[in-house]
Amino acid sequence: MAKQRLLKLSLFALGALAACTAVPHVTPLTAEQLPDGRVLLASPPVTGSDAQMEDRRIYWQTRLLVGTDRWRLAQSDADLHPAHFVDNFSCAAGFKLDLAQAPHLNALIQAFRKAEEARVVEEKNYWRRPRPFLDNNAPICVARSPDLIRSPAYPSGHTIAGYSMALILASLLPDRAAPILQRGRVIGESRVVCGVHWASDVHAGYQMASAFAVVGLANPAVRAELPSAKAELEKMRRQAKAPDAGICAIEADAAAHSPLTQM
Repeated sequence: MAKQRLLKLSLFALGALAACTAVPHVTPLTAEQLPDGRVLLASPPVTGSDAQMEDRRIYWQTRLLVGTDRWRLAQSDADLHPAHFVDNFSCAAGFKLDLAQAPHLNALIQAFRKAEEARVVEEKNYWRRPRPFLDNNAPICVARSPDLIRSPAYPSGHTIAGYSMALILASLLPDRAAPILQRGRVIGESRVVCGVHWASDVHAGYQMASAFAVVGLANPAVRAELPSAKAELEKMRRQAKAPDAGICAIEADAAAHSPLTQM
């Protein structure tokens, strides 16, 4: 009897160990492995420049979007929780994306996340550009939290996160690259609609995301995980349900009416 209990405990321990080792892990990138935006980026527009006046004009024009579908999309795009953020690309992918079914993809996302965040903090603190809502009481699409107020504007971290995600997904689903990258663009534009970033912050975010993705996707540990993440997405494509048609229509309209060029 004692031997049977010992055998059962041993089998249980082996099963638990297998479950633990089955969780994919990619050695996280470090900030030092990613390009330094303080070197790469041009400085943000200075007060009184034509570029700053254009930023301010776009800010005030986009306040007219309060309460619209585009405003609500900007609110949704502000949520950086990985599962929600990946789901934001469901319409662009053409099928419902569920991060719970893609542990290798999640491992890739986590490999980039902290390094990108660290670089963004360096860049923001270097330029210390004030956010557009700080000198006025116009509505913004999220709460005016102390953390948001303290965080400088340039470059846009949400844009970097969104466009970086788009570049990773596009590399895994190349047949859907154009709509995926379009959705990444819209996530950046949502920060302008929201009123928490200047348009030039977002342009800088696209540039930094592209630089991060070029370097990060060339990293050997990241490259080794790409085939498994791609296999997860292909399996999901075969089995997943279609994304919500109403949400897809709102996203398509947002993509067709850029606040950076059409307001």
